[in-house]
Amino acid sequence: MTHDPSEYIRGLQALLVSDKKKIGFLFGAGTSLAKKDKIKSKNIPAISKMTSDIETELFKTDNYKTAIDEIKNEIGKDKYTIETLLSAIEQKKMAVGRHSINGLNFSEFDDLCKEIKKEIHKIVSIHKNIENELEYVIHVDFADWIERADRYYPIEIFTTNYDYLFELGLEYKNVPYYDGFTGSLKPFFNSHSVDDLNFLPKQTKLWKIHGSLGWHYDEDTKRVWRKDSDSEDILIYPSTLKYNDSKKQPYTALGDRLTNFLKQSDTILIISGYSFGDEHINERILTALKTNTSAHVFVLFYDAIYDSIGKKIGYILEKEDCTLKDIAKANNKISVLGCRHAIIGCQYGKWKLKREPDNDDAIHIDLYFDQDAHADASDMINNKIEEQKWTGEGELKLPDFTSFVNFLQSMIHLSDLTKEGK
Repeated sequence: MTHDPSEYIRGLQALLVSDKKKIGFLFGAGTSLAKKDKIKSKNIPAISKMTSDIETELFKTDNYKTAIDEIKNEIGKDKYTIETLLSAIEQKKMAVGRHSINGLNFSEFDDLCKEIKKEIHKIVSIHKNIENELEYVIHVDFADWIERADRYYPIEIFTTNYDYLFELGLEYKNVPYYDGFTGSLKPFFNSHSVDDLNFLPKQTKLWKIHGSLGWHYDEDTKRVWRKDSDSEDILIYPSTLKYNDSKKQPYTALGDRLTNFLKQSDTILIISGYSFGDEHINERILTALKTNTSAHVFVLFYDAIYDSIGKKIGYILEKEDCTLKDIAKANNKISVLGCRHAIIGCQYGKWKLKREPDNDDAIHIDLYFDQDAHADASDMINNKIEEQKWTGEGELKLPDFTSFVNFLQSMIHLSDLTKEGK
């Protein structure tokens, strides 16, 4: 089974420019990892790099190093990340009682939790380092597409990220947006406005479903309000407890917004940088799709696997034990567009062009598809060299957030050229 990328990406383009469609995006950690310029752009590191960076800080305390080394062995090298570490520590904290585990007592586990969260907070506070370098932030180009796209329905952005990258992009491009907070002196979270799908109907929406830097809980008023970011920010940190936290306000209201958005007619949700690792979010998406015959979800899934020295060694969609693969093969309203494979209409297959593009087609296709070099079939046969063969196979670029934003930008430029030619 194969899928022709030129057919499906052309269809995605048509959906993105249609005024009849309500377009939403769900962005995960992969979008904060993306770089516009490999040298000049700063980003938030991937979970493996984040894990090692936080370890370096924690290992400065000897008893933390001993405990973490023991916990790492318990978890197993293949499953060990800052998320599994934090989950294990929180579980041990609840179980330790008056005793000690891995050489730590309750208060030491509590302090270790706080230290890990403080380091995560420090890493995602990237806005402090890029205020004068916004031209190298890909989120600015995404905001530029929103500002210049001529749409009847506003764009809705849902993100699990805590950082300010989308805010920086939108504000740099002067794009008005609403994030659920009302007021100026002490802005507070207004859950009623989040429930109302028609509230501020022309403004872009930004929904931070795992919380954000700058969010605080006011014990006196029992409200969530926004101020300068500090260590008391309320965030859903990456651990098993996130499922309990996501059932509290304001996260329930934001999760409901995602569900209700998808329940509307003619709705498209494009997912990037999120690999369906949060069961709570997955459940909301799948539940909404069951009740809406006209909604569709496109998952731009960057599934390339690299070894320790950065060499590409495979793809997640090739594996049998892939949660997203199972979900898409059971639901024809979810299309997964991976790097070399796709699941469309519940059918798993490899990307492959049906015909070799001519020069004009190749320029357009190169925006989203990197064709493999011709197969090396240069063998001497009867003193003749056999020509290299075109395979039609290759790698889809759009699962990379930077490439996807460049693709969106190209649609704007083509639209401008069309208007100028009239």
